[in-house]
Amino acid sequence: MNAGDRLPPLEIPITRTLIVAGAIASRDYQDVHHDPDLARQKGSPDIFMNILTTNGLVGRYITDHFGPGAVLRRVAIRLGAPNHPGDTMVLTGTVEEVVEEADGGTATVRVVGTNGIGKHVTGTVTVTVPAGAGTAPAPGGPS
Repeated sequence: MNAGDRLPPLEIPITRTLIVAGAIASRDYQDVHHDPDLARQKGSPDIFMNILTTNGLVGRYITDHFGPGAVLRRVAIRLGAPNHPGDTMVLTGTVEEVVEEADGGTATVRVVGTNGIGKHVTGTVTVTVPAGAGTAPAPGGPS
């Protein structure tokens, strides 16, 4: 892993099930994450994904790339354009900094997730990777 390395993109279909399941799993019972009529009454065209689901998907993206030994140390994200059902979010990442250590290394990765209306998520993830771990196959690819 080197500064400037790009992670392969990960396409995530945004389904109603993903949005509702993520909200339930994170105990976020706000109606805008499960009730289309109430979401519309509040000015949204449909339900939308919550930040905790996005946070989990960003973490998955990083650990899928760096492998099962990777440990997330810091995830700092900001939401932008909402993820609505029927869209696709594409996560991309670029390694910004690498600190090599005898037992592995720590990388800071800039992550961006876009959908059909813009940038859904931007931020950085700091991840520790054990020595010799390298990177895993591309997300969604053969293992």
